[in-house]
Amino acid sequence: MLIRRAHADDAAAIWSIISPTIRAGETYTLDRHMSETDALGYWLASDKETFVAEEDGAILGTYYLRANQAGGGCHVCNAGYMTSAAATGRGVARSMCEHSMEHARSRGYRAMQFNFVVSTNERAVRLWQSLGFEIVGRLPLAFEHPRLGFVDALVMFRPL
Repeated sequence: MLIRRAHADDAAAIWSIISPTIRAGETYTLDRHMSETDALGYWLASDKETFVAEEDGAILGTYYLRANQAGGGCHVCNAGYMTSAAATGRGVARSMCEHSMEHARSRGYRAMQFNFVVSTNERAVRLWQSLGFEIVGRLPLAFEHPRLGFVDALVMFRPL
């Protein structure tokens, strides 16, 4: 699997990956009805470095990396990951997270923090924990899940 920086011509493939996740509204705090233009504008914003995971010419996943805070907090990064439904269970998210941690180290970040991991996203929580992230905070009933109602969100952290 090749993980590379996203290019403008990857927009359609990125949209095909992020759209179902956004529309489901189960794991990200994005407006479920946001337009394609707004969603791509968010994912590909200039404050982020965006990457894609590619295999045999097909883009299977995408992630972004950015500083979590400005000023005195800019040594901690934040990332977001999405994989295509067809790639679920194939190690794409793990590969992207490992790549993002290595890239973050090369950019001088000292830690990575996930600000808002929906607690019911159990696969992601298990994956992040297997990669050394710890739950350092719990935000009670902070996320309104479309099927389950109000559920907790987790803050997860890992030194790099």
